[in-house]
Amino acid sequence: MTYTKYLFLMALIFTFLTSVGQVKDRFAVIAYYAGNRPAQVDSFAAEKLTHIIFSFSHLKGNQLHINNQKDSAVIEKLVGLKQRNPSLKVLLSLGGWGGCETCSSVFSSAESRDSFATSVKELTSYFKTDGLDLDWEYPAIEGYPGHLYQPDDKPNFTALVSQLRKTMGKKFLLTFAAGGFKDYIDRSIEWKKVIAQIDLVNIMTYDLVNGFSKVTGHHTPLYNTSTQKESVDNAVSMLIKAGVPRRKLVIGAAFYGRMWEEVAIENNGLYQAGNFKAGIPYRLFSSQLSPDSGFIYRWDEVAQAPYIYHPEQKLFITYDDKRSVALKAKYVKKKKLGGIMFWQLTEDTYEEGLLSAIDHEQGK
Repeated sequence: MTYTKYLFLMALIFTFLTSVGQVKDRFAVIAYYAGNRPAQVDSFAAEKLTHIIFSFSHLKGNQLHINNQKDSAVIEKLVGLKQRNPSLKVLLSLGGWGGCETCSSVFSSAESRDSFATSVKELTSYFKTDGLDLDWEYPAIEGYPGHLYQPDDKPNFTALVSQLRKTMGKKFLLTFAAGGFKDYIDRSIEWKKVIAQIDLVNIMTYDLVNGFSKVTGHHTPLYNTSTQKESVDNAVSMLIKAGVPRRKLVIGAAFYGRMWEEVAIENNGLYQAGNFKAGIPYRLFSSQLSPDSGFIYRWDEVAQAPYIYHPEQKLFITYDDKRSVALKAKYVKKKKLGGIMFWQLTEDTYEEGLLSAIDHEQGK
């Protein structure tokens, strides 16, 4: 072999090994999609996603049910994104906040769990989707006000997952949205029994300070602070301790902010009394929360999270920005986790938004 041929061969081997390493290092980027306009689907960068989850389907009796023709059209458009991104996985979902009123009672019966799994198989076959995301908020602990919850939800969730896996087979993607707070992690799920049947756990590490709170805080911080315990890192640490493999953990980012009003100026509104006012999509930040209008941007070095305060209007906003989602993506790589997901895609800007920041960090 000549020296020139030897160098060429070595270059090919290096290129192959580098490409393998890059594929291995890539993590899941999962979008929840709650838009109701089919034509809007094509506006987003599907090439930057690995999974997209239609949000939401619900129970009708003991069957998974698509609510209307418009939802069906959206699902068909989401599946159509595979023409642009052949490796994209499209999942249906069950539930959401306020969308699982009868889950506790329906899934308490083996017969109903079987009927539900059969309906999932039928819908998956009809729409040519790839899996299901369970978003039951929450088994065994209080979730949406007035919805039934009971201790048996915990083993019944395990039985539901087992039935779905049995009915759908090994190739079917099965994920669930998990609360990112201590009470859920401690009380809702039989982690060691469930995790063997599940592909990914989508941790809802947002709304950690929710609309019921009368005190402000970071609703989606990367790290806890001396004042606030709940965070991405706290949830990940608890779940690893509970026996969940790192590769199955997907952390959550928020493509929206939460606003409180009547918030005192101390500490620029952070950890102060106030009343929840509204949620704000990230795509509206530049027009509704601009510095020219008196909104002042802040960064918490401990939490690794941004926040905004308007001293005259006494408004406080907690949210994710490009910097914080890039740090979350970097955290995924550092901790060797399964990926990052976010709620939800239609709240991003069409170009150079939060998804682009995640994609840029992943490509490093």
